[in-house]
Amino acid sequence: MGEPEIKIYNTDIDQTTFKSYLNKAKKVGRISFEIEEPSEVMTKLGLIDNEQLLNAGAALFVDCGINELQMAKFASDERLTFTDIRRFTGSILDLADKAVQYIIDAMDWRVEFDGSLERKEIPEIPVDAAREAVINAFAHRLIESGQSVEVAIYRSFIEIYSPGKFPDGVTPEMFIKEIRKPIRRNPLITRTLYYSKDMESFATGLKRIQDACDGAGCKGEYYGDEYGVTVRFYRHCGEGWGTDMGANGTHGTQNGTHSDMSYEEQILNLVRMNNKITRKQMAQTLSVSLRTVQRVINSMDNLIYIGSGRGGHWVIKN
Repeated sequence: MGEPEIKIYNTDIDQTTFKSYLNKAKKVGRISFEIEEPSEVMTKLGLIDNEQLLNAGAALFVDCGINELQMAKFASDERLTFTDIRRFTGSILDLADKAVQYIIDAMDWRVEFDGSLERKEIPEIPVDAAREAVINAFAHRLIESGQSVEVAIYRSFIEIYSPGKFPDGVTPEMFIKEIRKPIRRNPLITRTLYYSKDMESFATGLKRIQDACDGAGCKGEYYGDEYGVTVRFYRHCGEGWGTDMGANGTHGTQNGTHSDMSYEEQILNLVRMNNKITRKQMAQTLSVSLRTVQRVINSMDNLIYIGSGRGGHWVIKN
């Protein structure tokens, strides 16, 4: 990442991010030395040279302008009308946390009941895959481009963009289908993130993303242009839950049950417990959108609402 540029001061380092990183690296067993003083740790990690913090160290642990994150939500599948837009600068790990939380908050979640007292909440996109894509976007980006890592939330998909194209003749799919040597654009950053197990160093990031998507029935796509690389996750948006959708886009039933049927049964159970429950309360309990609840109710012939407003109640027809 270039020659040393930033004089090291302990006050420059985001202490919370640094301590979290060091604790994690020690917990996973990839850092074994006992020292915890930031400048000494960074010297051991090769992030300080002649008492100067390298750009890689600043990118990882200093709240500065080296890293920029832009996030937006759009009303459709085109960049026409946005409903939210945000921009941050900071350390890689801090921005990665912000990006992943933004994705988590934007996603639909469904609930499965397995007979226990605890419900199981399932996101439409695997959180591990989203975080892997975000970390890779920061770690492999072309920093000299001055471009931001971007997270874009569309109605039908979510995209994570990293500035810096793949080398000529190399495509993202090659790293999914083949065993290939890693391409390290920012080796100090990737090596440091390897120690905390935030990423691996064997060019397996895209393969892990695809494996997570395949396991969750989520379709993922990867494409690049002359400016950068984009990972796209297709959303369920209340549709197709409970189906497998791998990289080839084919569908198959999972456990033989369509998700809408699962929602119907859950809604009926909620009504049996409280026949005055509102659609909003159903959506909150099931961790889905109000639109999803309304769509499922519209498809149900055995559930009707008698009366109006708060004075009415649900009736289950036999």
